[in-house]
Amino acid sequence: MAAGKGTRMKSRLPKVLHLLAGRALLAHVVDTATQLAARQVVVIVGHGAAEVEAALAPVAGSGAAFDLRFVRQEPQLGTGHAVQQAVPVLADDGVVVVLSGDVPLIRAETLRELIATCSGGKLALLTIDFADPSGYGRIVRQGDAVQAIVEQKDASAEQRAISEVYSGIMALPALQLKRWLARLDQNNAQGEYYLTDIVKFAVADGVPVLAHRISDPLQVAGVNSPLQLAELERAWQLRTAHALMEQGVRLADPARLDVRGVLRCEQDVAIDVNCVFEGEVRLGEGVKIGANCVIANVAIGAGAVIHPFTHIEGGKLGSKDFIEVGAGALIGPFARLRPGARLGAEVHIGNFVEVKNSTLAKGAKANHLAYLGDATVGERVNYGAGSITANYDGAFKHRTVIEADVHIGSNCVLVAPVMIGAGGTVGGGSTITKDTPAGALSVARGKQVSIANWKRPAKPEKSS
Repeated sequence: MAAGKGTRMKSRLPKVLHLLAGRALLAHVVDTATQLAARQVVVIVGHGAAEVEAALAPVAGSGAAFDLRFVRQEPQLGTGHAVQQAVPVLADDGVVVVLSGDVPLIRAETLRELIATCSGGKLALLTIDFADPSGYGRIVRQGDAVQAIVEQKDASAEQRAISEVYSGIMALPALQLKRWLARLDQNNAQGEYYLTDIVKFAVADGVPVLAHRISDPLQVAGVNSPLQLAELERAWQLRTAHALMEQGVRLADPARLDVRGVLRCEQDVAIDVNCVFEGEVRLGEGVKIGANCVIANVAIGAGAVIHPFTHIEGGKLGSKDFIEVGAGALIGPFARLRPGARLGAEVHIGNFVEVKNSTLAKGAKANHLAYLGDATVGERVNYGAGSITANYDGAFKHRTVIEADVHIGSNCVLVAPVMIGAGGTVGGGSTITKDTPAGALSVARGKQVSIANWKRPAKPEKSS
């Protein structure tokens, strides 16, 4: 269910599209559904329907493992009314699992247990005990059997004292669901169609109603405000941090880690505080990540060190813009790797060096204050401070080729397209516009002139 307005979010963005760990709340729920090997996922949309459908469109591509369908609830007349909109697209022979698009931390294993409780013919409810159950539907039992779910506004004083509540998640046979939805009415304090009313229909029809009770409140926590979203963000990140540490990753402080995608780590990886990982990040054995780094879409080879305040921003995995950092490389501090950077083993990229769409072979070094854009750099090249490749002529990008064992002096401009021959040297301060031969010293700068006894202009003295 993803049709609500989310008024308390105080945002034009539909609530289910707000981000948790870099992805929409609803995307997390759909991901969990896919882990159940669902043959069909039906998303009930309403407020911001077109925007929600567009956001999930990539999930519905040809490679999807399930059939993704959208149905619209307009107007929104309650949870029962929402699920009624899905009836035309539900197969009669399936088990339906009802989930909420703003409850992103539910675990797939919990849902598998709920489905097992349903066992194809029962109504299974996911419940939990809260010290303060305010706002939740109460589970009314007769012995172990569930008799009803009573919503807060319809509950008596005695029923409001019940601590076991309905989480909003259930599993039940599709055919029975359709029959019970047809019997819903609006005779309640809200004047809405309550999905929870199907419990009394199941009881009346002699269908067992079972509760699968859990104790982890995070799994059923919903998002209704920016504060709740922030609380779930930290819970998600702490869960991720604990999973990484169980794999052997050394985190300086698990409370100061943000993973907004997929982070895969080999043995003996160490990560300092306040690092953000986005997209697909792969860290090889023994990689060390310094504090305050932002790292997206990159594979970093074994033994590499990423010094503090480095920014790596690659493109998606499988694209030409995905970044590779070779084994034993040293990057940063304050370095920037942009899309398409390919760094070989033992490459050094130092402070305030930017690399974009460039390949640096084994042992190449650019240690400070430099730019390499659209360049192919050979082995053991030393690239001087303040040097740049001038790769853009105002209309097109051009490539610079620096062959092996070249030394580029400080403050040089290599105007692409240009090739610096193997073993050559470019004198500091040179602007190179033509290819240079192998082994040559190339200098292209104005002749130095010194004028003796030069007097700089001075302001006239103020009269007293």
